Amino acid sequence: MKHIIITFTAAFVLVSCTIVRPGEVGVKRNLGKLGKVKEAGAIWFFPFTTKVIKVSTRTINRELSISLPSKEGLTIQSDISILYHIKTEMVKDVIEKIGTQPDFDRVVTAVFRSAAADVCARFYAKDMHSGERDNIEKEIKDRMNSKLSESGFVIEEVLLKSIALPAGLADAIEEKLEAEQQTQRMEFVLTREIKEAERKKVEATGERDANLILSEGLTPLILKLRQIEVLKEIAKSNNSKVVITNGGELDTPLMLKADDTE
Repeated sequence: MKHIIITFTAAFVLVSCTIVRPGEVGVKRNLGKLGKVKEAGAIWFFPFTTKVIKVSTRTINRELSISLPSKEGLTIQSDISILYHIKTEMVKDVIEKIGTQPDFDRVVTAVFRSAAADVCARFYAKDMHSGERDNIEKEIKDRMNSKLSESGFVIEEVLLKSIALPAGLADAIEEKLEAEQQTQRMEFVLTREIKEAERKKVEATGERDANLILSEGLTPLILKLRQIEVLKEIAKSNNSKVVITNGGELDTPLMLKADDTE
């Protein structure tokens, strides 16, 4: 009898305790009434009248495959990820008004469909495949937060992971992108050629100015002085040379080696 009592007591203790792990909170529901929100740790309760509801406060990833409308009336297929979590301080309200998982997903999905339809209908299909995607995601997230924040939900991110455009539109966008890239390449080549032409022009101008300065500096007196200096250098040389001039003027002296006169 004693063993039976001990066994029963141990079993009762086991079923009267539950562990709330990190990233979760627990709420006691006693005869239909909700108690205080308990964070990580052990929670004791009377199993015949009380139940502990555990709710994750970690980030939840809700994935969807959905059709989105565009401004021009096209239907765009997209895979969506909605990252959200429950506010710890509002878990009790969420359980009372909405319920538990998977009720959370149904509410978030419904709000997303409404917000996405309103936002995407203001953008062209090509915008969902370009740099406007970030703006679309942000606007959807902001709309969802405005509707769900008071209910205890926080939308962290809305991610348009893949966009499937209609075949004809996808081809047109690809052709446009190729044309833009070709135009950019042509503009680059043109800019390079213009800069090269400017460089050559500057170089030619520099050479012209240098020659002009040199020609202006070569006066007859300077030329005669340079000729005298050359003759002095020749006179210092050990090799025999013959210098032919026109007499008193040293306009254009002709220099010959000694063996050239033979």
